[in-house]
Amino acid sequence: MSMGDKIKNAAEETVGKIKETAGKIKETAGKVTGNEELEARGQADQAGANVKQTGEKAKDTVKDVFGQ
Repeated sequence: MSMGDKIKNAAEETVGKIKETAGKIKETAGKVTGNEELEARGQADQAGANVKQTGEKAKDTVKDVFGQ
C-alpha cells in the first residue's frame, strides 16, 4: 500500500470515529431528554460509521493481500 493510500485511510478512519462519537452524543442526549427519535438517530449514525469503518478495513486488507 502506498504512503498516499495510508494517509487517505487514516483520514477516513478519523472521520469514521468522529461520526461514531457524534452518534454516541446524539444517543446520550436522546436518552437524557427522553427524545426517542434523537436516540434512534444516534444509534443509526453509530451503525453507519461502523459499517463504513468495516468496509475500509476490508478494502485495506484486500490491497495488502493482493498488493494493489
